[in-house]
Amino acid sequence: MPSPKPRTRTGSRVAAVQALFQAEQGPTSPETVIDEFIRYRLGRMGEDEGFEDGRVPDVDVKLFARIVRTATAQQDTIDPLLVNALSADWPIHRLDPVLRALMRAGAAELWMQDGPPAKVVINEYLDVAHGFFEGDEPRMANGVLDRLAHELRPAEFPPAVV
Repeated sequence: MPSPKPRTRTGSRVAAVQALFQAEQGPTSPETVIDEFIRYRLGRMGEDEGFEDGRVPDVDVKLFARIVRTATAQQDTIDPLLVNALSADWPIHRLDPVLRALMRAGAAELWMQDGPPAKVVINEYLDVAHGFFEGDEPRMANGVLDRLAHELRPAEFPPAVV
């Protein structure tokens, strides 16, 4: 049986979450983090290297870099959108840093009007969230990204039938 086709766009999203997490942890610029990821964390090095080894083997590098750049360049706009989409008892600074990075990456991709449909973006980040979390975090990310999608891309959602 042939091996499944690599999901390079999903890999890009996983790597973007990791890069945004790393960029938030230290004084390193987003461009430096992007460069480090491209050099040392993206693509296959050995036959068996993969996510367990800290690498993201199959990546669309252009998409990865675009998500990270958009999330950091638009963070002053994205974070207030996230704050408004979160419940009052979950301020953005209280979120797990990986969950915060995931929501910023998803919001950045929803911000890109020329990207894939909002429902595809939400489903992809839900898959990514399940890779990082086993608790309620994927459900929270799904709800927040869904609210943002309706706000940032209202034309993609039909009006509610009353």
